[in-house]
Amino acid sequence: MKILVTGAAGFIGSHVSEALMNSGHTVFGLDNFDPFYAPAIKERNAKLLCQYPDFELIREDIRNENKLNELFHSQSFDLVIHLAAKAGVRPSIQEAIDYMDVNVIGLTKLLEASVRSGVKRFIFASSSSIYGNQTKMPFSESDDVSFPISPYSASKRSGELLCHVYHHLYHLEVACLRLFTVYGPRQRPDLAIYKFTELALKGKPIELYGEGNSLRDYTYVSDIAEGILAISQHPVLSYEIFNLGNGNPIRLSDMIRSLQNSLHCNIEIQYGEKQAGDVNQTHADIAKAKSYFGFQANVSLDQGVERFVQWYKENQE
Repeated sequence: MKILVTGAAGFIGSHVSEALMNSGHTVFGLDNFDPFYAPAIKERNAKLLCQYPDFELIREDIRNENKLNELFHSQSFDLVIHLAAKAGVRPSIQEAIDYMDVNVIGLTKLLEASVRSGVKRFIFASSSSIYGNQTKMPFSESDDVSFPISPYSASKRSGELLCHVYHHLYHLEVACLRLFTVYGPRQRPDLAIYKFTELALKGKPIELYGEGNSLRDYTYVSDIAEGILAISQHPVLSYEIFNLGNGNPIRLSDMIRSLQNSLHCNIEIQYGEKQAGDVNQTHADIAKAKSYFGFQANVSLDQGVERFVQWYKENQE
């Protein structure tokens, strides 16, 4: 298949692109190298991808409607995997308009270009954050998600609704994937495991918001990439939503212990107030994804943290 992957030079996008090419697909990777974090990190990821003969890098923004239309009409994509987004709960509170512009308007332009050029299948990366602070565990795709608690989560729920509109109007086959706390090599430097590792190795304290009792369904990036590969090869849906997570929530304090064991050092902790927009717990019910396309998370937290630490130490520069 010829596949367009947006956000291809990012953390998850680079892993997904590699998994697709290793399975024989041709990937066009679109990325605008947004300076949310150091562009050199994405440049390194892009350099890895460009070593593949079946990869083409496109430096462009999903909001550039004219460029999108040119790209879609010059290629006949079999599938679009949309991973590009303004990410992060906390920064979305300060930059709500930008988040809606990229995550909602940008998605709309991508959906328009897809249906105009005859694309039949579309995969949209949503987020576990849309479940908000509901207390029912585990989170199921059938749960009420009417109450997001951050602009980021609201933008992702809006994206799911937009995808349904384009399925209804144009019969676009859509899978919306609610991703749960993805971590691993090439992780964004603003995410917890990366930040904690960096601070610990410098002998600096880490800051925990609240009491360190929050629960997260940490999911290793290769499990996510394999899940996206599986759904991309699955013979068709209509419009479906799937949780992709580990299915085993871990307390934040236990994640820190795992990290401490892998780093072989003590981690000093300072406590701060709980941050607005943060959810208390996440726990993925992955029964639906397992039933539809055999999804299974195979990497435990201890294994994944060990692999991340090894990667980090090899790439500190």
